[in-house]
Amino acid sequence: MVVSRQARPIAQLARSLGRCALSTLRAPSEPVLQSKGNRKVWTSPYLCMNNEFCRRSLSSGAAATATADEPTEKTENTAPFVATPERKYEFFQNVELLSNGVAIIRFDCLGKSVNTISFALAEESKKLWSEEIENNESAKAVVFASAKPGTFIAGADIFDIKKTENKQDLIPIIEDGLKFFQHIRSKGIPLVAAIDGPALGGGLEWALWCDYRVCTDSPKTKMGLPEVKLGLLPGFGGTQNLHPLVGLQNAMDMMLTGKDIRPAKAKKMGLVDLVVAPASLESVAVDSALALADKTLTPKRKPKSFFNRLLEDNSLGRTVIWDQINKMIMKNTNGKYPAPFKIIDCVKYGLQNPNGDAKYKHEREHFASLAASTESEALIGIFDGMTAMKKHGFPADTAQKVNNVAVIGAGLMGAGIAQVTAEKGLQVLLKDRNNEAVGRGQSYMQDNWNKKVTRKRMTQHQYNLSTSNVTPVVDDNPVADKHMGKADLVIEAVFEDLDLKRKIVAQVEHTTSDECIFATNTSAIPIASIAEGAQRPENIIGMHYFSPVPAMLLLEIIPHEGTSDSTIATAFEVGTKQGKTCIVVKDVPGFYVNRCFGPYLVETAALLRDGVKPEQLDKAIKNFGMPVGPISLADDVGIDVISHVAEFLSNADLGVRMHGGDVSLMSKMVDNGLLGKKSGQGFYKYKGKKKVINPEVETLMRSFQGEDLGLSEEEIQNRLVSRFVNEAAKCLEDEIIANPVVGDVGLVFGTGFAPFRGGPFRYLDQVGVSNYVSMMNGFVDKYGEQFEPCQLLKDYAVSNKKFHN
Repeated sequence: MVVSRQARPIAQLARSLGRCALSTLRAPSEPVLQSKGNRKVWTSPYLCMNNEFCRRSLSSGAAATATADEPTEKTENTAPFVATPERKYEFFQNVELLSNGVAIIRFDCLGKSVNTISFALAEESKKLWSEEIENNESAKAVVFASAKPGTFIAGADIFDIKKTENKQDLIPIIEDGLKFFQHIRSKGIPLVAAIDGPALGGGLEWALWCDYRVCTDSPKTKMGLPEVKLGLLPGFGGTQNLHPLVGLQNAMDMMLTGKDIRPAKAKKMGLVDLVVAPASLESVAVDSALALADKTLTPKRKPKSFFNRLLEDNSLGRTVIWDQINKMIMKNTNGKYPAPFKIIDCVKYGLQNPNGDAKYKHEREHFASLAASTESEALIGIFDGMTAMKKHGFPADTAQKVNNVAVIGAGLMGAGIAQVTAEKGLQVLLKDRNNEAVGRGQSYMQDNWNKKVTRKRMTQHQYNLSTSNVTPVVDDNPVADKHMGKADLVIEAVFEDLDLKRKIVAQVEHTTSDECIFATNTSAIPIASIAEGAQRPENIIGMHYFSPVPAMLLLEIIPHEGTSDSTIATAFEVGTKQGKTCIVVKDVPGFYVNRCFGPYLVETAALLRDGVKPEQLDKAIKNFGMPVGPISLADDVGIDVISHVAEFLSNADLGVRMHGGDVSLMSKMVDNGLLGKKSGQGFYKYKGKKKVINPEVETLMRSFQGEDLGLSEEEIQNRLVSRFVNEAAKCLEDEIIANPVVGDVGLVFGTGFAPFRGGPFRYLDQVGVSNYVSMMNGFVDKYGEQFEPCQLLKDYAVSNKKFHN
């Protein structure tokens, strides 16, 4: 009991690994098909890296939210830096040596909005120290600060790692950097880090080499070691230098989840020594440095509790910690991500070998091996894709300014959309047919915000602001039209019924300005069908959110033939402001994510027919790396919903690709009231957190089952995943998506496609397109034409091309 109470961080530290929220799939009440001609495909410069920072975690495979080191890439056109007396360094301002002997070294990467640690910055650091500090007897202490307000160091430059072809070459580079830190400490003068804004990855590691850390209470200030999200580990001593400050459990929690630590918690756990107002940061840091130099100040390290000493400071207690951590990681990742285990190994090695530099050598060797792994390459690829998709590719003035958003429909989807919109400071009108419906939507938002406040993910002030940004109104309220008239963007989130959506379009056009944009949150109805008969069809677009909206990162933006550039750009910018990763996809049945899901559902039915047991199917797909198997997914989403989606796409334009399995099993289950988890029973029966195979479904399945083929787990995985992957490639072939990066990001964040494999296209690159096509051709001979590889895959197989360079 003592151990479990004191070891709560252990139970939390790996929870985000392998977690992926489920997408709620919805189908229209009636299939609506429309023939489509060739159309313009809206593209973004998705393959170009930029300096936008990714906010959500990749350790879960779905992001989220969270942060990671920022990638930067220098173009060949960048003019070389020329030193002048006014600006001697490219990555630092000129050193300011105060009369009291404190030298202020301010990071300032020229031409960038944030500071990142690149190979070039590391080299210049040595030059600066040698010229300004090393032999300067006047320098009594050093403060490391940033010349950029609101940003300390956002992390390491991922491009440097990517461009290093032989990852073993990283070992001497990291060693050189570590020796620099050891060298600056050898001068024997106090080193103080003055942190305002993000200090992430290498930025925090730099601060950990200092004697004292002062941070601001700014909302922008956050500290963390998010390398695990990119399949890496802290390489500049982070695995060794963090736990002496914050304790073993807290350190493992930080490194294995990559979570951000905010100022108040950082002070409480001992990560920083002082928290001050931004305006006071440098002066307090200077005073602290001077006091350290004069020995009137000694850093106070937070003493451990008796229970934490019992756990962390002896081998028996640490054995308990490692055992619990390993169990949690295996439970959440199925052992598919090597980085967490390498981090654990580095910390354990350092505890066993505390003296000398062997522990740092061990750390950098592990870093290099991870950098060379396919898992890291895949996670970095997803990160790059997310980062690039912060831009829509249109000129900066294309989008309209949006201050007021009206959300029509206060159900789970509408309330979720309203929540993420209000949280970002936009005014939201939440509209539904009666007070009860609107009230349920408000309760949903308030419950979510209360949970955030309780978990300290939102302040009471932020709660108050968010709630004040929402105005509820019912359809028959006399002032409803007046409120609607202020809307710059209307997002409709009502039932999947074409006539109802067209009716709402007409009502909105009657009450709003000519510039107001109408976005429909449909998951399958063609946007062109909704826009038929509209007065302003150029203002109509699809914005397909995934449920639960506050948790799911992905947003599909679907223009129809007549949608204007301004409408697309505006929808994209609003989605990005809401915290979503936006992908622009073609207006076809199912769009991209749900379209890929159709053949996957059909093959699930085919595998059940061929003798694969539901629990066996779930296990096989989880072992492949998906967060949840197809049977559990169907129960979680709802058998009725899954049945509608499968039926809708079977009647759409996918042809033979929706053949091979009988999805009517699910409609039979619906007829029998077996709707999944929401009804207490579907494929599984649910009692609390426990579930067992439902005998009633086993009885139903007998009439659908054929010969038991005794399939191996590998064949189960390949049959199911190939249907998924082939449809993604077909979407690229048909220009439903702009490029492979869009396809990878879309399926990772829309369906939980194994993140460590990087999405369907990077997965094809890893296994070889030619090999995959050969496998699918074998399935054609064995099972039927539904496995026929699309032409794009055949072309890539012949030419031995890859989807990613």
